[in-house]
Amino acid sequence: MALKIIEHNSEEYRQMVALRDAILRKPLGLSFDQTELNGESNHILIGAFEEEDILGCCMLIEENPQTVRLRQMAVYNEKQGKGIGRALMNFAETLARDRGYKLLTMHARKDAQGFYEKMGYEPLGVFNSFSPTLHSASFWPVVPMYSTLSIREPLGPLIDIFP
Repeated sequence: MALKIIEHNSEEYRQMVALRDAILRKPLGLSFDQTELNGESNHILIGAFEEEDILGCCMLIEENPQTVRLRQMAVYNEKQGKGIGRALMNFAETLARDRGYKLLTMHARKDAQGFYEKMGYEPLGVFNSFSPTLHSASFWPVVPMYSTLSIREPLGPLIDIFP
């Protein structure tokens, strides 16, 4: 499996959009619009590939110079439980750290909460339960990362994003 940054509007990006559509959008009766996809050109787009085929993906979006948010994490259903999500998270954390971010956060669906907790994140707050995307909570690292993938050391003060 290869992990890499995906170029916006590339063939790999088209695979990423198809994966996110199948896993995150269609089950909820949602779809992407071109304006939304065009807005992703400034995000860090990440994919896990087996040869030329995408297995999983996510993206990082800068919230402020210290904080980046993980979004659109998806792994094909038949590929889940094989370490792809964990590898994507480790890769995303490393990219965030290498680019100088001090905090990585995400909003997670209820059915993904256990995954993020196993990765060392804990709920920060509860989201609107009426959300069509079924996000239940915002997560932050229990002890944010600094230097290595295996040990999450403090990045600095945690920021309460729900003032």
